Amino acid sequence: MLQPQRLNSKGEKYVIGPTGAPLTLSDLPPGDTERWVIRRKAEVVAAVRGGLLSLEDACDRYRLTSEEFLAWQKSIDQHGLAGLRTTRIQQYR
Repeated sequence: MLQPQRLNSKGEKYVIGPTGAPLTLSDLPPGDTERWVIRRKAEVVAAVRGGLLSLEDACDRYRLTSEEFLAWQKSIDQHGLAGLRTTRIQQYR
């Protein structure tokens, strides 16, 4: 479910992030992120869905497996942002 391409006033591509605010590449979590809170996971999923990053680029940048990323995406699709809570994973499986 890709989002349409949008440009901000600086000419940067952006998508609407999980909070409803515009999300550009510079707004994404840093590549060395170790603590993955719900918002950060959702931002990466939104960036891939919106075309800011390819799946391969996201996995390389954040040292994720494609299975891990796809699990995030599936959790959002099935359970919304709450599905990304690590403490709730067992309830949603």
